[in-house]
Amino acid sequence: MKTGIHPNYRDVVFVDQSNGFQFVTRSCAPTKESIKLEDGRELPLFKLETTSESHPFYTGQQKSVDTLGGRVEKFRNKFARVGIKK
Repeated sequence: MKTGIHPNYRDVVFVDQSNGFQFVTRSCAPTKESIKLEDGRELPLFKLETTSESHPFYTGQQKSVDTLGGRVEKFRNKFARVGIKK
């Protein structure tokens, strides 16, 4: 293999922010935080909005999560003054 062209894969902890589910896998994802696991290892931490533990397709439960602070409401407020003329 050529040297210097492959990313630096390492163990990374991924955490689902909606329910706290954690899993460890090898990744080259950029991280700024780290977490100490129960077995004593300290690994980089990558936070996710949704995983297979919280996604409606995998759980069979539909839940509405508005992480962007009411996109529809922002749109309605922005264009409320324009309205439809009769």
